[in-house]
Amino acid sequence: MAANSSVDIFTKVMETQLLKTAKIMEEQLDAELGKLDKVDEDELERLKERRLEALKKAQQQKQEWLSKGHGEYREIPSEREFFEEVRESKNVVCHFYRDSTFRCKVFDKHLTVLAKKHIETKFLKLNVEKAPFLCERLRIKVIPTLALVKDGKTKDYIVGFTDLGNTDDFAMETLEWRLGCAGIINYSGNLMEPPFQNQKKHGTNFTKLDKKTIRGKAYDSDSEDDD
Repeated sequence: MAANSSVDIFTKVMETQLLKTAKIMEEQLDAELGKLDKVDEDELERLKERRLEALKKAQQQKQEWLSKGHGEYREIPSEREFFEEVRESKNVVCHFYRDSTFRCKVFDKHLTVLAKKHIETKFLKLNVEKAPFLCERLRIKVIPTLALVKDGKTKDYIVGFTDLGNTDDFAMETLEWRLGCAGIINYSGNLMEPPFQNQKKHGTNFTKLDKKTIRGKAYDSDSEDDD
């Protein structure tokens, strides 16, 4: 009897000890999980704060662009305004046009849409008859020509429609792609190829553009001047 009693006592002690150990382990596990939950909550809160800060900065940037005339395709009256406009904006597209040149109206149509879509870039137009000094300085000989200005310096030109498939019926997406190749807009597509749908639609053979091709363009392009 005494032996059985000793066994029962030992068993109860072991059970009690095991229960205490299990409880301690459970409490430790709960504590660790609690720490993980807190870390996750803190991290989510920090992510939320960073996101809100980014949105705030983006909105402030948008308002600054709008205050400088971004978001619309505008005509400037003279050469003096050109220098003022490009000085205050990082990215500028300026269309040098002539009223009597039909192809200028094609650019007008597309640039009106792109100005609203790419608010990060300023879109302007200037009548070449009011800017003889500027046209000579930039060596603009073919109308229409788009001057692409970055950080106050003219970095690239789109002369006529040569880079746009040599067709008056090029799609707006093709011009958007070409501006993206020049880094003058924030382009979300594939810069390595022109828009696929436009190639198929027009049956046009586009050539890939690299930086040397873009910046080494001759200003006496074969693009046709309608005058």
